[in-house]
Amino acid sequence: MNTDRQDPHAYPIALPTLGDEAVVEIRNFIEHVLDQFDIHYAAQVRRFYEDRAEHNMVHPTPPAAAAAAADDDDDDPPI
Repeated sequence: MNTDRQDPHAYPIALPTLGDEAVVEIRNFIEHVLDQFDIHYAAQVRRFYEDRAEHNMVHPTPPAAAAAAADDDDDDPPI
């Protein structure tokens, strides 16, 4: 799919030809709705991305580190 923003054929939605004023009014309306959406749902959006942030991911222990940890456990007396 072509993603060139200047290419009117780059998007799968068939949009009608509009006059300049209509385009600006529609764009302003969409921007206003998006602003209101962001204000209302900002905390949820932040939480969603924070939960998926790299520093919150559980990473598997590399096999060498796991083996070394297992060897260290053998030296500990049972409790």
